Amino acid sequence: MNSQIQISDLENIISEKIFIKIEKWNLYLGDAGLARNLALECISNLDKGSKNAAITSLEAINVKIGDGDQTIQLSKLITSSQICDLEEILDNL
Repeated sequence: MNSQIQISDLENIISEKIFIKIEKWNLYLGDAGLARNLALECISNLDKGSKNAAITSLEAINVKIGDGDQTIQLSKLITSSQICDLEEILDNL
């Protein structure tokens, strides 16, 4: 499988399975427009192993809050179980 297809496939999986958790509200990364960026980060960090790739990638993406004047790391908006889910997704590539 070439890397372009792999990125698209990973983006689709992330879009449907990984979400931002705020209180009792789940916003899937596909709906938030963050799935592609996370897929690209994960692919570029995959050589570090799935656990490190997941954490490094989540920490590398900053999410704009409000008008975009402030950002927060994506890793701070993802639950630990979602990080495990991302690791499992990366293990299956």
